[in-house]
Amino acid sequence: MDAAEESLRKSLAEKQSAVEAQGNAVRGLKASGASKLEIDSAIKALNGLKLDKTTIEKQLQSVISGGGGDSSISKETFRQSVGNTLERRLFYIPSFKIYRGVAGLYDYGPPGCAVKSNVLGFWRQHFVLEENMLEVDCPCVTPEIVLKASGHVEKFTDLMVKDEKTGTCYRADHLLKDFCNEKLQKDLSLTPEKAAELKHVLALLDDLSAEELGAKIKEYGITAPDTKSPLSDPYPFNLMFQTSIGPSGLSAGYMRPETAQGIFVNFKDLYYYNGNKLPFAAAQIGQAFRNEISPRQGLLRVREFTLAEIEHFVDPEDKSHPKYSEVANLEFLMFPRDEQMSGQSAKRIRLGEAVSRGIVNNETLGYFIGRVYLFLTRLGIDKDRLRFRQHLANEMAHYAADCWDAEIESSYGWIECVGIADRSAYDLRAHSDKSGVPLVAHEKFSEPREVEKLVIAPVKKELGLAFKGNQKKVLEALEAMNEKEALDMKAALESKGEVDFFVCTLEKNVSIKQNMVAISKEKQKEHQRVFTPSVIEPSFGIGRIIYCLYEHSFYTRPSKDGDEQLNVFRFPPLVAPIKCTVFPLVQNQQYEEVAKIISKSLTANGISHKIDITGTSIGKRYARTDELGVPFAITVDSTSDVTIRERDSKDQVRIPVTEAAAVVKGVTDGLTTWEDVWSSFPHHT
Repeated sequence: MDAAEESLRKSLAEKQSAVEAQGNAVRGLKASGASKLEIDSAIKALNGLKLDKTTIEKQLQSVISGGGGDSSISKETFRQSVGNTLERRLFYIPSFKIYRGVAGLYDYGPPGCAVKSNVLGFWRQHFVLEENMLEVDCPCVTPEIVLKASGHVEKFTDLMVKDEKTGTCYRADHLLKDFCNEKLQKDLSLTPEKAAELKHVLALLDDLSAEELGAKIKEYGITAPDTKSPLSDPYPFNLMFQTSIGPSGLSAGYMRPETAQGIFVNFKDLYYYNGNKLPFAAAQIGQAFRNEISPRQGLLRVREFTLAEIEHFVDPEDKSHPKYSEVANLEFLMFPRDEQMSGQSAKRIRLGEAVSRGIVNNETLGYFIGRVYLFLTRLGIDKDRLRFRQHLANEMAHYAADCWDAEIESSYGWIECVGIADRSAYDLRAHSDKSGVPLVAHEKFSEPREVEKLVIAPVKKELGLAFKGNQKKVLEALEAMNEKEALDMKAALESKGEVDFFVCTLEKNVSIKQNMVAISKEKQKEHQRVFTPSVIEPSFGIGRIIYCLYEHSFYTRPSKDGDEQLNVFRFPPLVAPIKCTVFPLVQNQQYEEVAKIISKSLTANGISHKIDITGTSIGKRYARTDELGVPFAITVDSTSDVTIRERDSKDQVRIPVTEAAAVVKGVTDGLTTWEDVWSSFPHHT
């Protein structure tokens, strides 16, 4: 626990004891008939202790909620203000709204579609184009065999509990997480020991088994949120939407829970397309589907969402990156697992230092962490509310070499928006084993190399006589042995003549005799090295990034008269849904003609814009477009010159009509800045 929080909790507990003791003393004086002076003095001391207790409570609440007093209320108010603005201006709305909607499904409206399109366009520019990636587009419906090989059919589950009276389902870990957070944030009487216990539970939440999760729910008396009824024991629920392919219903399939598997199964063809050379990366943008148990938090947890994923295939013996030096000097908030385990906070670390010290496993992983940082901050994510958190040992998949999450702070707390993982060679091996197609790469030697190789030669005739219909499964298991297993078998056969051997596909031991297999080491000349590539995988939750961008971009400012607060989204021109508005100052035929000329020029330059010729005041028109995050407004008040207003500073410059579109294009394309414009043209008030 944070030292300040621990100290304040101790002080509060001591002060509470002092208040209770003084209260007893006052009651004792009254019961004994003490003088009014004594009683008044004791009451005054009691009130002083209560005042001290209130002061400590406020300090503790401030520390818990990150400073600024009771910010939990302001966070809720802020979130509501952002959400109301987004829905009112049709950035997004609940799907099937006229039918009361469906939890976890949302529609993007016109400005939301434009923001999403701009984010994805920049993602393609920043990753696919700049890194020469191979983009693919695979079906959403995936055959069951593919997702069995990847482990999703067996393991893609969350633990669920049911309201024993109504049957309503909840995610077990969410209920426990909400309970712990609420106690920590609102129960100021918690002892430091109890607070530390709850924080420990939160830290280990992802690692709790169904039994441990159920035990904690019972221990803390957690009930169904809506009815307060008892809950069932937690049990696994597979999050994939199941379907069938074809009219017979015999071919099982699922709506894909991620886009990565489409890339893995196409590795062989992509490797050939790339000239049989490593490293290379493949990328895919597409819809993914997860049947969330209890979706909540708006766009942060939904049942259908857009993923943008990269699979960078690399030689496991060489994970250097030729462009690593371009990001090595970036410095940003990193949260390594050692700091998490020791209760410290994220701190600024230079990326090159993190890689050289082994905090980040390798250069290629570090390179993509740096590129993700640049992508998010250029979109408009606040760099002070962005951190890269390393997975704890209990979060890591057994095959992963290292994994980091780009987490963005929002009113909901720290939200995982991008996962950057070194997945080793797990995925390609899994699909190779299941499909029988080797998904491997080759390194050709300039000269042949002599190597000692293990040779396992099963004798098919003897295996057939002994195992009949199971011959193939036993043969495959023998050929799949690693070197240690094979040499141990060889030694046992030479000393005993037979050995028990476990065949996983038969789920039992079989007896292997000396005449059934020959195991030896032979010297061979090799002209190439054959290996399964490792995979570095950055995976982007686009909806989550966009929601955090909305929050980071939102602010309010007073109207000109100061009688109301106006909403503003400070989107960078890069992602703004509309780049520019064109306003004739008054309803005038000549001004409207000039506005149409400027509009044509903007269209020719590919700049999204909107003309507003309503008769409302220019101030109200500015306010309407500020609420949509439009960065620039061109006001037509003559036939030769116009003003261009910048949204956040509200500064204006005077520009010839013929140059207006080019100036806006230069700034929105990032070729110039508003500061350049401000210094190049006359200012206007």
